[in-house]
Amino acid sequence: MKYLNAAEILPEHLLKELQMYVDGEILYIPKTASKKEWGAVNGSRIFYQERNKEIQRLFQLGYSIDALANQYGLAYSTIKKIVYC
Repeated sequence: MKYLNAAEILPEHLLKELQMYVDGEILYIPKTASKKEWGAVNGSRIFYQERNKEIQRLFQLGYSIDALANQYGLAYSTIKKIVYC
């Protein structure tokens, strides 16, 4: 986070109004854009959801957890979490 001097960027009337509420204090102003969920921008969320569905499908077809862990390069415990969720 970058700090800016309000006196350098705000119109004087707005600066005086803000000083009535927070004179000499640090004020955080949040971004207007809403934050997107994890993986929504680059598609990784969809990738992992599809991968996990495929792992669950293969488990239902009789693949062992060990075989799936080796095939997908994941830990045994990770595969267990995916198939038993």
